[in-house]
Amino acid sequence: MTPSTERARRVYAERYDTQPAGVWVAPGRVNLIGEHTDYNDGFVLPFALPHLIAVAAEPSSTGRWTVYSESAGTEATFGVDDLVPGTVDGWAAYPAGVVWALHDGGLRPPPARLVVASDVPVGAGLSSSAALECAVLTALVDLGGLDLPLPRRPSVAQRAENAYVGMPCGIMDQSAATLCRAGHALFLDCRSLDIAHIPCDLAADGTAVLVINTNAPHRHVGGEYAARRATCETATAQLGVAALRDVGLDDLPRALARLDDVARRRTRHVVTENQRVLDTVAALRGNDLPGVGRLMTASHASMRDDYEITVPEVDTAVETALAAGARGARMTGGGFGGCVLALVDADRTAAVAAAVAGTFAARGFAAPEAFVATPHGGATRIA
Repeated sequence: MTPSTERARRVYAERYDTQPAGVWVAPGRVNLIGEHTDYNDGFVLPFALPHLIAVAAEPSSTGRWTVYSESAGTEATFGVDDLVPGTVDGWAAYPAGVVWALHDGGLRPPPARLVVASDVPVGAGLSSSAALECAVLTALVDLGGLDLPLPRRPSVAQRAENAYVGMPCGIMDQSAATLCRAGHALFLDCRSLDIAHIPCDLAADGTAVLVINTNAPHRHVGGEYAARRATCETATAQLGVAALRDVGLDDLPRALARLDDVARRRTRHVVTENQRVLDTVAALRGNDLPGVGRLMTASHASMRDDYEITVPEVDTAVETALAAGARGARMTGGGFGGCVLALVDADRTAAVAAAVAGTFAARGFAAPEAFVATPHGGATRIA
């Protein structure tokens, strides 16, 4: 059992003087490439992390849901009458949103007691919110024997975050937390929801994905994320397409000529990023790791210059990692803080991490943290 699962079980027993019916987990994720393409019906390539959120749970006879967060040290209780968006807020909005989304979809999750423990860093762009939603969802589906096939679960968790929490995210994070397979990246078509598991055993090639948590605050529930999504929707309408995914590279010059400067840059990022995802899948299948690195670096430049979602700490981490010998580097996640991925020779991970830490110290940034990421499986019951 992982640290979070052991803590969830222990805290549950301490609070309720009994053992839970089971423990369910869902992982955080990094996105190898494909940022802000998901809500544009595009392509993404995430993989799940071994960092897990665990939920210890059992059915309750009270007719209500009680959720305790080990990290927050607080408990929330809500019933069916409380399942109105905006009624439950803070961290508890995520599990409440899952219950609401299940009800809204015609399913009846059983009232339950749940204890949540997490090893996924909050605010780092590793999708702790989706991991929480998907761990709670998996627990309630199993406890209630609900008829919710695995391919449908990401959309239920996404609806919880969109309509209940109020975060207009795409479906990538929930798909990664639910559907990923160990040793693979998840190639997801966000329009058709078709998936393919792309082998991503970089260690066999002497390469590693180094995750550098810049510890720059990661907050985009408010205006910045929503503004970019709104700009993409406006550009879609002006171009007369169903989504920016429908603009190809050959169409791009003509399309950009019809848009204002901001919409032009946002559109250029989405269209070129979609192609970079496709090219990265081909490179992984062809074992072209230098090609993967070049695509990652190009993706970061596009996020920095066209989508304008990076911050100084993130740009510094990318620049320093590349200067220290990384094959490629990019921000991962929605932006405005969070983590950087660096594709590094396995024997150079410590040196690259040290170089970034040294540069951060020299510039007065908060100390970064780094770890090597290996692709993990999705949400499941483990005990």
